[in-house]
Amino acid sequence: MFAQNKSSAGPRRTGYNRPVPTRLRMGLVMRRDMEFGELGDVEGALRAEGVGLAPISTGDASLITGGVTVLATATAKDIVEGRLKGLVVPGGSTDEASLAAVKSLLDLARANALTVIAFADGVALAAESFGVSAEADGAVFKDGAVTLLSDNGALSKIVGAIT
Repeated sequence: MFAQNKSSAGPRRTGYNRPVPTRLRMGLVMRRDMEFGELGDVEGALRAEGVGLAPISTGDASLITGGVTVLATATAKDIVEGRLKGLVVPGGSTDEASLAAVKSLLDLARANALTVIAFADGVALAAESFGVSAEADGAVFKDGAVTLLSDNGALSKIVGAIT
């Protein structure tokens, strides 16, 4: 009788710790020594707003950071074909090859009217691409305008408005 009552489905999950459903997909530019400046855990803040991050390679097909291999799951073609709603550009290494790749992705995002969220030294690169002036730990670039980010609350508010 005990065997008949026992379920093989395992314990049921309650509503706690349920991940937020993904509502939009943004490209994450993979750079060595990725840095988000004073804003800290930006990836967690973006995921909390329903943003799925798709790494885009700026050189090698994958990136090994902190002993973890990050595989590229998006390409520049995804920007052109509209599969990404935005581009996240962290700070990072400044070697010529990777900087050229980052600038190319920024120009492509601007040409396709994507929202660009930049952090640390990525802000200066994005500002140059958009032809505006910005100096902050984080900034959002859209349609030739720039919004400076002061904290993750401001980031959440802006990302929440992206459709």
